[in-house]
Amino acid sequence: MVNDDPQAPENTTAIDYQRVEADPRFRDLRRRHRRFVFPLAAAFLLWYFAYVLLADYAHELMSTPVIGSINLGVVLGLGQFVTTFAITTWYVGYAGRRLDPVATEIRDELDARAAASTDGAAS
Repeated sequence: MVNDDPQAPENTTAIDYQRVEADPRFRDLRRRHRRFVFPLAAAFLLWYFAYVLLADYAHELMSTPVIGSINLGVVLGLGQFVTTFAITTWYVGYAGRRLDPVATEIRDELDARAAASTDGAAS
């Protein structure tokens, strides 16, 4: 692994980031990440702003009793927390299955390349 410490010895190997970005596996990794994250983030922001706007402009709707003294505003507010945890759980599972294995493969390959060039330079 390449050391990012500015006080590290000079014999560390630089990573060719342009080469990494050109790798089809890396491009696919970025595409998978973006296809998952961007739509989900947009949907969550839409849900969040809808809640904020309802809380600010639809007082009668939000004060509608649901169960006893618990009103719709409280239910939707708690729904924000539930949604956050659900999205996080979903992303962790998705990343573990579809993103992390490819990222680990690319990183291991870069580490092996760096180790080989460091060993070659030391000889």
